[in-house]
Amino acid sequence: MDSPANSLDGMSADSSAEFPDQAAIMEMRLQRHEDEITLLKASLANALRRIHLHDQLLPLLKQQLIAVNPGAAQVINHVCCSEGCASSRKWSTSSTGEGNLHPAPSQLSDGIMTNMNGHILNSMSVKSSPKPATMDKSTQTEPSSSVQTTRQDKVHVSRQAHSLQLEDALPPGKPVVDGTRAKLYRIPGLEEEDEVQEEYEEGRAKQEKKINWMTSVEAPCQSTVVAGLQKEDLQDGRCSPEEMGCGSSPGRTSDRNVVSRAATLGPIQEGEAKSLVRRHSEKVGNPERQRKPLDKRAASSASLLTRSQSLENRAKEMIASAGQSIKMFIRGRPITMYIPSNIQNYEDLKMELPSERLELDWVYGYRGRDCRANLYFLPTGEAVYFIACVIVLYHINNRTQRHYRKHTDCVRCLTLHPDKVRVASGQTSGVDKDGKPQHPCVYIWDSTTLVTLQQIGLGTFQKGVGSVAFSYADSGAFLCVIDDSNEHMLSVWECKKGTKHAEIKSTNEAVFAAEFNPVDSNNIITCGKSHVYFWTLSTGQFTKKQGIFGKYKKPKFILCFLFSLTGEVLTGDSEGNILTWGKSAADVKTLGKGAKETLQIMRQTKAHEGSVFTLCALQGGALLSGGGKDRKIIHWSADLAPERECEIPEIYGAVRTIAVVNDEELLVGTTRNAILRGAFSDGFVAIVQGHVDEMWGLATHPDQNIFLTCAHDRQVCLWNTEEHKLDWCITLEEYGLCADFCPNGSVVSVGLCTGRWMVLDLMTREVVSESTDGNEQLSVMRYSPDGSFLAVGSHDNFIYIYSVTESGRRYTRFGRCNGHSSFITHLDWSKDGKYIMSNSGDYEILYWDIASGCKLLRNRFESRDREWASYTCVLGFHVIGVWLEGSDGTDINALCRSHSERVVAVADDFCKVHLFQYPCPKPKAPSYKYSGHGSHVTNVCFTHSDSHLLSMGGKDACILQWSVTGGDVGNSRERLTSVSSASTSSPEPVTC
Repeated sequence: MDSPANSLDGMSADSSAEFPDQAAIMEMRLQRHEDEITLLKASLANALRRIHLHDQLLPLLKQQLIAVNPGAAQVINHVCCSEGCASSRKWSTSSTGEGNLHPAPSQLSDGIMTNMNGHILNSMSVKSSPKPATMDKSTQTEPSSSVQTTRQDKVHVSRQAHSLQLEDALPPGKPVVDGTRAKLYRIPGLEEEDEVQEEYEEGRAKQEKKINWMTSVEAPCQSTVVAGLQKEDLQDGRCSPEEMGCGSSPGRTSDRNVVSRAATLGPIQEGEAKSLVRRHSEKVGNPERQRKPLDKRAASSASLLTRSQSLENRAKEMIASAGQSIKMFIRGRPITMYIPSNIQNYEDLKMELPSERLELDWVYGYRGRDCRANLYFLPTGEAVYFIACVIVLYHINNRTQRHYRKHTDCVRCLTLHPDKVRVASGQTSGVDKDGKPQHPCVYIWDSTTLVTLQQIGLGTFQKGVGSVAFSYADSGAFLCVIDDSNEHMLSVWECKKGTKHAEIKSTNEAVFAAEFNPVDSNNIITCGKSHVYFWTLSTGQFTKKQGIFGKYKKPKFILCFLFSLTGEVLTGDSEGNILTWGKSAADVKTLGKGAKETLQIMRQTKAHEGSVFTLCALQGGALLSGGGKDRKIIHWSADLAPERECEIPEIYGAVRTIAVVNDEELLVGTTRNAILRGAFSDGFVAIVQGHVDEMWGLATHPDQNIFLTCAHDRQVCLWNTEEHKLDWCITLEEYGLCADFCPNGSVVSVGLCTGRWMVLDLMTREVVSESTDGNEQLSVMRYSPDGSFLAVGSHDNFIYIYSVTESGRRYTRFGRCNGHSSFITHLDWSKDGKYIMSNSGDYEILYWDIASGCKLLRNRFESRDREWASYTCVLGFHVIGVWLEGSDGTDINALCRSHSERVVAVADDFCKVHLFQYPCPKPKAPSYKYSGHGSHVTNVCFTHSDSHLLSMGGKDACILQWSVTGGDVGNSRERLTSVSSASTSSPEPVTC
């Protein structure tokens, strides 16, 4: 019987299968409501702005009327007098009064109303109400029907008196032309909004056909809206708190009438006793009707607020709001950025591709930690190896590099053709930016010209390609491939045609190597976890024989093998042994009649402590073996007698693979991603070095061609960009995540994963200062431009500020910036060294006044024109265009502006480096896109002269050095202020 817990688990599983995720649904609903609230706020702000602008331009409109007909001045003064009377009305209070308004003493009395041409409009006696209304909520009374009738008549008279027609302002007999009308009605700054308003009016025209002018009565408005309007009126000085009749909404215009804003208020009808009224708005009680004009008015502000059909895309879209700021949404969070004052027309800014380009100059590192048999020496004097997505051809004497860059994801295996010219390389599958798997393949290419000769198996291999090998007996006519699928499919391909010759499932265990028999292309050997398989290919079909260990201990892994001159097979295993395999006659006694010959161990030779990672054949039958734990290279005679040995330094790790240069010289690839060059007699020196684990910290020297990196392998390395080598490397107790050079160039600060940071002297490599801020990892270190301050950004949400003295060797706590609600990701100093701009993990942009005591600047608008000494913050007005459509907040890991302020380089989460024009303040800015990394790009940085760009991968442990080419005269400020009336559509990003 199941326990109650099991029963509950079953019910929960059934419920989760039957019903959708309720939390996800509620989150989507909440996001939709937040978006609607944002839309309504923008609409309200838009309406208030239009009201304010109309009030400011009203005198101008009057002047235009007088300019057309000077005789209209008397009529305008008469109307203005009436407006003043209407706006001076006040609510009267009485415990027994009715709910209507008393007119002010200056209100119009009985008389004859005439238009500007002298025609009689109406004659009526205006009577006061016998019972004034009270605004006391406890004693407020309803108006009587007689009072309502009188009040309605009064409204009619007042509105007719204020109906100003264009014909009235013109001299008698002068016709109205379209140009004159346009001149009178055109209001600067509102043309675009009026067009949208006209569209909205046309949509409602059918509903208003039967409604006369008196239907434009004031609709009830919520108390919060009225309070906002009253507050704005008070700030503008147009009315006092008691003058509730003073409105600021613009009147609705038509082809014939300009509606006056001084119409009297209607009575408070039954059911609306406690609500105030506002002109020309839909009733709040009907949200569906209200939403349509709000949408129109929000969109009228230069299309600055947009809504997409998809909720997810809408939350990520970049949208612009009214006024001097623009907004972008990341995961539903609005981010407001203010437009600098030197931009006159944001919409006319044209985003172009940068004139600069990037060319791959140098690749630092080698993948030896988890790959085998990936180092070969070519007759051209070049060593061929790979790291990330790049295959490097490094001339060991000239110290130059060439690069084969056809692969789209990490290269996993490599082999050399018998002609020593052609190379075959396979890659892993990987995924694209949308999470869709990419198909792995094998490329056969010419090492001399770097031209791709053949593509093998696109769409056939699963997960990746683990091993490749050319046949030798037929001069490399066939290629053997083993993929990384669960069955580790073994396939043979014709190289010239690129067609599959045969295929079979090999094993579910890991496979480390595969080779053709050098004298028979129909025989293939594979080895891996606890197995050695001997395959025979006949008429397109494979037959398999398993190696028999017999009386010998079965090792956990068979790591490598080679063929001896006598046709025997030698394998190296995880027990440190070299096993010699051969054929034996069938054991009829054990296996019975009809038993076939077997392949079993003929000899076992103890070679190394730990694993035997590689075996390399030499001329004359001798061989080399490379050890793991003992880090030894041993020279063996043809009969497996040890002759010479040497041990490589511990800092380089174990021996991974060996390539022969000549009779004496060797190339050795190690497990710590280094390539050594040397001989048994002279020892070995590193010619290629790199990090072993994930890298994040990167900093360039302020005036020298050197840069510093730190990674999870606890190493801090200083590199030379001119000589393309490692100057020095130290190992810390904790791994580093960020670094920055002091502006004087003598010291560098490194932030660690525990909240501790230290300052290193570049010459002595000694720690000259250290401190601890919090107990969480540090994410950014940044010196002020003059070197007087150091800002330390932490994952505890604080920015710690230190004053720096004694040329960067003494640090004193100056203050702490407290205001972020998430961990600090990026920060930059202003050029004057007084302010800081910072980003956080929840996509905040905050500004700090350091000189005034690390104060948070609440008014971010004041920082819109501030100039920044560096620009590494991924969120900011000047770098809006780097965010691709549909991006979330983690798609961009880092960016860096060049010192010339012409371009900005971006490191994204999809193994790409982008180069944008700087500034790029508009969405969908075009860029050049560069591949080479096989993992997320964690950081980018320009050298001090902008001659090179450095990018570092995460898991691929690869540093790429790019040469910056091209460029023309000009600076970023000139490009920022330049506008174009042409189309701003951008070309598609160019992939290089």
